[in-house]
Amino acid sequence: MEKVIIVYKTEVENYLNELIFNLFKEKYFSYVENSILYKDKIIDFIESDIATFPSKNTPAALKNFGSKYIFYKSNQRTTWYVFFENKNNNYLITNIINSHCEEIKWL
Repeated sequence: MEKVIIVYKTEVENYLNELIFNLFKEKYFSYVENSILYKDKIIDFIESDIATFPSKNTPAALKNFGSKYIFYKSNQRTTWYVFFENKNNNYLITNIINSHCEEIKWL
């Protein structure tokens, strides 16, 4: 199998790093370490499954997020949607939102 290359837009990297502190600040997790683990699981899913998980074409209303997306169900209440562009085995992660975002109505 060819090597998969995954690159994250700076905005996505910033969002994921801020997520750690927001989850802790909003008391979703009692310890910062647990927030870090939660974020790491999202990244692990992306890194291990983006090339094999069945992707969907992004609806026209959200095309500015990326042309394709996959989803990761982190728990019973929250699903993460990872938007990307790809050519062959090269992936650019362009956006990430969760099921609590207003934009989810378009998916």
